[in-house]
Amino acid sequence: MDKILEAVVMSSYPNNVKQGLVRRVIEAAKQPMDSEQCWSMLELSTKLYLTGDTKYKREIGKEVLEVYGHYHPEEFEEFFNVRFLLSLLQEGYGPLGKRSHYVLDYIQLGLQFVLESPSANSIFSLLRIEVLRKVCERPSPKQCAKISKLLAQHPQCIPTGKHQLLFCQQLIRCIGHFQCVSEGEEEIMEFLEQVNKVSGLLQRIWRTQTSAILPSLKELFTIISSTEEQEAPSNALASVVQFVPLELMDGVIRNLTNDDSITDVQMMMAIGRMIDWVSWPLGKNIDKWIIALLKGLAAVKKFSILIEVTLSKIEKVFSKLLYPIVREGALSVLQYMLLSFQHSHEAFHLLLPHIPRLVTSLKKEDSNSAASSLEQLAELIHCMFFRFSGFPDLYEPVLEAIKALPIPNEDRIKHLLGQNAWTSQKNELACFYPRLASKSETGKIGLINLGNTCYMNSIIQSLFMASDFRHSVLNLTEGNSQPLMTKLQWLFAFLEHSQRPVISPESFLSASWPPWFTPGAQQDCSEYLKYLLDRLHEEEKTGKRIYQKLKESSLMSQAVEHHYLNKTLIEKMFGGKMMTKIRCLKCLNVSSREEAFTDLSLAFPPSDRNVRGSTSILPVEEIGPQFIEPPENAGQLMGSPWIQRKAAMASDHAAPSVSVEKLRFQEPGEAANPICGNDAGVDADKDPLSTSGEQACAPKDSRSVPDLINYFLSPERLTAENKYHCEKCASLQDAEKVAELTEGPHYLILTLLRFSFDPRTMKRKKILDNVSIPVVLKLPILVAPEETEEVCRRGKDGAVPGSGFVTVVYDLCSVVVHSGISSESGHYYCYSRECTDTDPHGQPRDGVPKPASDKQLDFEIQWYLFNDTRVSFSSFESVSNVTSFFPKDTAYVLFYRQRPGRQSCLLHEALAEAGRLHGEPSLHKDLMEAISKDNILFLQEQEKEARNRAAYISALPKSPLWWRDLDRDKDDDSSSGGCSPAAGGGGSSSFHGLVF
Repeated sequence: MDKILEAVVMSSYPNNVKQGLVRRVIEAAKQPMDSEQCWSMLELSTKLYLTGDTKYKREIGKEVLEVYGHYHPEEFEEFFNVRFLLSLLQEGYGPLGKRSHYVLDYIQLGLQFVLESPSANSIFSLLRIEVLRKVCERPSPKQCAKISKLLAQHPQCIPTGKHQLLFCQQLIRCIGHFQCVSEGEEEIMEFLEQVNKVSGLLQRIWRTQTSAILPSLKELFTIISSTEEQEAPSNALASVVQFVPLELMDGVIRNLTNDDSITDVQMMMAIGRMIDWVSWPLGKNIDKWIIALLKGLAAVKKFSILIEVTLSKIEKVFSKLLYPIVREGALSVLQYMLLSFQHSHEAFHLLLPHIPRLVTSLKKEDSNSAASSLEQLAELIHCMFFRFSGFPDLYEPVLEAIKALPIPNEDRIKHLLGQNAWTSQKNELACFYPRLASKSETGKIGLINLGNTCYMNSIIQSLFMASDFRHSVLNLTEGNSQPLMTKLQWLFAFLEHSQRPVISPESFLSASWPPWFTPGAQQDCSEYLKYLLDRLHEEEKTGKRIYQKLKESSLMSQAVEHHYLNKTLIEKMFGGKMMTKIRCLKCLNVSSREEAFTDLSLAFPPSDRNVRGSTSILPVEEIGPQFIEPPENAGQLMGSPWIQRKAAMASDHAAPSVSVEKLRFQEPGEAANPICGNDAGVDADKDPLSTSGEQACAPKDSRSVPDLINYFLSPERLTAENKYHCEKCASLQDAEKVAELTEGPHYLILTLLRFSFDPRTMKRKKILDNVSIPVVLKLPILVAPEETEEVCRRGKDGAVPGSGFVTVVYDLCSVVVHSGISSESGHYYCYSRECTDTDPHGQPRDGVPKPASDKQLDFEIQWYLFNDTRVSFSSFESVSNVTSFFPKDTAYVLFYRQRPGRQSCLLHEALAEAGRLHGEPSLHKDLMEAISKDNILFLQEQEKEARNRAAYISALPKSPLWWRDLDRDKDDDSSSGGCSPAAGGGGSSSFHGLVF
């Protein structure tokens, strides 16, 4: 019968004819027959099944085997013996070089007919050993899947005891070698199914033998942490982790992160490869394990590993958001990586170029998954904006991309940031942050944030960019008996001459720290600036003079020395004077008091107060502040041109307002003329004191800095509870108070009082009004009449004869921006530039520097953006528009530098003369040596870091060019079906790129 069957199968008859003849042979095989005939048929069917060159032949072999196993069990058991199976497993079947690939299928087919036979246990024992041996030989994914299928159907063949642990470990090693060689979608789906079968076998074993889980995980970690592998282990290992019970997670992570035998390089390798698993489409809970390990490393303060891994992998994780099948897990990992990386903007900024394209792709996809991911991504981005404010130029394209998406409230943002930070003590990260890098292309140096110290960093950089002040500080003699000023000198010197990209201001922070400040909490930069300047001023008043060196070198004339010797450096640079006059409205007696100031605090007028004129010309230079005419009776009060002042409460009613230039001090019966005798209502363009100032364009309803100064200088009515005690009347009387600037500081500091107390909520709130900032400011200064005449004869300062005022011109040099809605939170950064007296292209004439033109001053001087460690080029346009793009980012403290003029000529000439003779300030010996030694140390650190990074990078797995995912043209709609990023589908190549 075997000859007949073989002849039929090998014949050239059509398959339907063959099938009829084979059916007869199979029916005959169900009848009793002798043992020899059974053996012949079993040998033939085994040959057809194992070596048949067509599927048809293998199917016939399978049918015959099943018939003989069912109807001739004794003969089948005798044929399917241990020796025969051992031969099949160890030597194979078929001619040498063409061994059959179906041996495991054949054994699985035959086992079902010998389960009850006496030889069953012997066969099981043989298979337990042989499957372990097979697995140790690293079979292909297909063969490994066949072993798994065999053992899943016949669990009696699974190795037991110690062999079971070894089997699990070797099976994991097999998975680590799995590679899909084809890029066809069908082949990839087949590969994924094979991997699932193998990992499913591990799950089956772990369910019955939980003691095998931890040894298996240890082997898994050994594989992914290895630095010796030529090829990176397969991402298919992700399929193993999904079956580990989550209740074991805490213990496993704790053991790993506290194991001293695991080196940092091994741990970095392991977590890096685990993060690659986010691209595995069949993985469940993979993101949970990755995040748990990242948290575990943070708990043991392995920050260097976390920093390296985050910066090397975050872009790859971000790219996986394009694929719906892995998007959820990738987004979870991305959220943790970004929200935990709070010590530096570096990780977030790596993603900025990719975000607009991803947002566009997700909007185009138009699916529930994409919509949900967009909202979560927008929330994450706003958290990063809040944490790392101060980069308007970089954030503008991203903000434009997500402008239509919901914005989380500040409580939600603070909750997310507080919940995920690696550590609440940011100074623990100081030694890791920032990573060694080259100096900024600007040539400027950043300052490390030591834990909410951005308020100090912004003030230091603003003072440093005040070049006259910086040069004076750097010119200090060594034994100046001013410890705080000396620390500032050292800090300025390092900012000027260090080779480091950033330096730590820790020493200066501890020396200049106001005692009432809370460590680690955000503080008011204006409050810090006032305290710092006051400390420096009081320190110098002990007898040491900043110009001692200039005096000894005879660079100052006796007149200059006499004029300035009694002034401290702070007074010379930031000190101004203001005359406060109070006039009793009953007896018209005027009392006055002159006081010094280092900054002007500018309040915001009430919302119903319009202090802007109809023109954009700076109102402050139009006319000096004057008193209004006193009323003849109480009934005149409501109709008087009285403008409410800063302290007015919301319940008060303002009287009709008039323009500032119409306010004046009149004697009874005198005509309403200005002091200078000219008409106060003269057109602004005809008034010598109202020459046009250059100012940023502002919305129609917005405020400007001149508006706030005008409001500051406008008269204030003292009445009701604020009545003035007149010495002449010896009683409380209604009065008017006005402030007049009598001496303009060299550097004018303006603080915009944005933080006010809200009596309704009993909390401090921030005024978010946009305030336009002029790049050139013209300020009226009151001088004696004889001085005004002299100035007019010399043709300087734009003085009007007899007016009592001269115009002093100031150039904007720094803007400190507060980002946030509360003085107790948020972030500070600053824009700065160096303003100088001389034309950069002009030469001094007759020893007098040639003044720079307005155009050169405004447009040729480079602006810089200082944001803690990051320093970048910027522009006045960015300064002007920052609040328009980011409503919570508002100008808070402004620094203006006075141009040379009557009031400042002595100081300007002394500084210019010293600068020409000495050039850049020369540092004393100890300071020069300290900077030199630190520069050498930095170079050594760079060399060591380069070696370490080279070791890390050489150990990193060599992954595919993942960035191609982001560079593909998402507008190409030619692909359809499958898993494309845009619509849940795509070609096979994109799917292969996702998984592998």
